[in-house]
Amino acid sequence: VQLVESGGALAHTGGAPRLSCSASGFTFSSHAMSWVRQAPGKGLEWVSNIFYSDNSSSTDADSVKGRFTISRDNYSNTVYLQMNNLKPEDTSVYYCNVVTPWGDVWGPGTQVTVSS
Repeated sequence: VQLVESGGALAHTGGAPRLSCSASGFTFSSHAMSWVRQAPGKGLEWVSNIFYSDNSSSTDADSVKGRFTISRDNYSNTVYLQMNNLKPEDTSVYYCNVVTPWGDVWGPGTQVTVSS
C-alpha cells in the first residue's frame, strides 16, 4: 500500500496550486481518502475527506471551507486537493491518508509555502 503526494509549491497569497496523491496497493475506489496538514511547529490538522460512494461526497475543515476542494479519480487512483485563495497560514506539509484493513497509511507529504 503506497501513497505519493505531489504538487507542492512556493506560492503567493491568493495562489491556487493543486495537490495530487497517487495511490496503489489497495482498492482505491472502495476507500475514503483524506488530506491532512502539519504547519511548522504544530500538530496534524485534518483538512478534507472524500468518500467512496457514487456521489463522492466530501467534508472540509472550517479553515479551508470555500477555498479548498477535494476530488478523486477512481480510474487513475488519484485524489486531488485544489487550493484556491491561499493564505500564509496555509503553509504546511500536506499529507494524503487512507485507513485500510492493514492500518493507517500516509504518504511522505508535499510542502506548500505561502508568502505574503
